[in-house]
Amino acid sequence: MKRVSAADRNKGPILEVMRELVPRDRPIYLLELASGGGTHAAYITQAFPNMTWQPSDIEQRCLDSISACIKATGVRSVMPAVRIDVSQPWQQWAGQQPESCDMMMCVNMIHISPIKCTQGLFEGAGVLLKPGGQLVVYGPFSIHGVISPESNVRFDEHLRAHFTFSCSRNPEWGLKDLDYLTELSQKQGLQFHRMVDMPANNKILVFKKG
Repeated sequence: MKRVSAADRNKGPILEVMRELVPRDRPIYLLELASGGGTHAAYITQAFPNMTWQPSDIEQRCLDSISACIKATGVRSVMPAVRIDVSQPWQQWAGQQPESCDMMMCVNMIHISPIKCTQGLFEGAGVLLKPGGQLVVYGPFSIHGVISPESNVRFDEHLRAHFTFSCSRNPEWGLKDLDYLTELSQKQGLQFHRMVDMPANNKILVFKKG
């Protein structure tokens, strides 16, 4: 089973924020994009008996790891992982239907993927979330054009210097700015709702569908 130390470190703090966001008075269907090893799915769902969690990833090794993690923990409210490429139109997202999701979550993807993945994430959220539904994203972000602290500045520089197979720099990687994400969300019928400071200079951003 794949072990993702970052996910193990942040699952507790993320759960504490989710306790404030997840409604308890009705069944909740959550679609997670870029689920990685399945740590968040297995851990967070245990706190919410009313939640059904749908994990997904683009990489087969992650899908296999999610299956192993769910089997090892024995949680029953996590559905079998599905392959979703967020850079593709929502119609190709493993049969997800318009206005079927109460919540969507994406942890540590936006800063380490091409911009079309971020765009696809918000476009999908605009269609798949129910009215009042929430998109929850976690990671390091720039806020109104400012990256802080200095360690995040260096991290951003490192990511933007990531070398692709063509040996050219990849400027699409790196910390995305809150203003850009807010503009992107508004184009899809979402509104920026909340920002929560998290450990290790990360943040949770919450966008709500009108």
